[in-house]
Amino acid sequence: MSTSIDSVNPWLVAVVLNTILLGLAWIAPKKLLTPAGLFHAWFLAILIWVTLGWQGYAVVMFYFLVGSGVTRIGMAQKEAEGIAEKRSGARGPENVWGSALTGALCALGVGIINSGFLVPTSQSLIPITPYPQGGLHLPQSLLLLAYVASFSTKLADTTASEVGKAYGKSTFLITTLQPVPRGTEGAVSLEGTLAGIVASVAIAFVGWGIGLIDLLGVAWCVLAAFIATSLESVIGATLQSKYTWLTNEVVNIFNTLIGAIASVLLAWTWITFI
Repeated sequence: MSTSIDSVNPWLVAVVLNTILLGLAWIAPKKLLTPAGLFHAWFLAILIWVTLGWQGYAVVMFYFLVGSGVTRIGMAQKEAEGIAEKRSGARGPENVWGSALTGALCALGVGIINSGFLVPTSQSLIPITPYPQGGLHLPQSLLLLAYVASFSTKLADTTASEVGKAYGKSTFLITTLQPVPRGTEGAVSLEGTLAGIVASVAIAFVGWGIGLIDLLGVAWCVLAAFIATSLESVIGATLQSKYTWLTNEVVNIFNTLIGAIASVLLAWTWITFI
């Protein structure tokens, strides 16, 4: 008698799968995560699998693999200029949660709702139709949209920053449009901006392809990512140097939170007024 993966305890699947992946990452010659980062990523991945299943897991894995890849673009040049990510791009715990805390909270919200702890429901884990006009699926659908938008925002930010630092021909401070060196906090470039948009579109389409959002949700994710990354650049240009607690990781949390909230507001406005 065959047993499908959906009928197996999700905690067991998550622990076994991610422990295997952690072991492979540990012995891999190219380190994408620090030892501490590996443990935190392991915990995050288990949380995502248990709450959102393989669909949510696919989104976070796409972000991690593509984000790690773009971080290494032009690494030698960026290291020579002193603008590369520390540890040659290997992520530590602060990077894991700076990028994924908002998404993890969205996933946890979906998990709590679907558990029946707040609202009794016998519905499936992942809503089939996003953004219905009412009913129990609405909170989950908006949280799923926010989840995808948070990673769409972060991937757009990472890609724009890394491509801009490697290939940006003209870099401007977003608040004044004055030319500044590549790698300056709050700096933007045409090359980086376009690359960030492409990245946000790509991960949003992943979310659509696996059924977490609909095509309209793709538009909300891309637009929200653009809004959030632009505001993140403004924060970098105006506030980050003034407050020691406003580290890159804290700014990343604000960035993904803005993207998630913006996507929900866009969707809610569309549902309510269109």
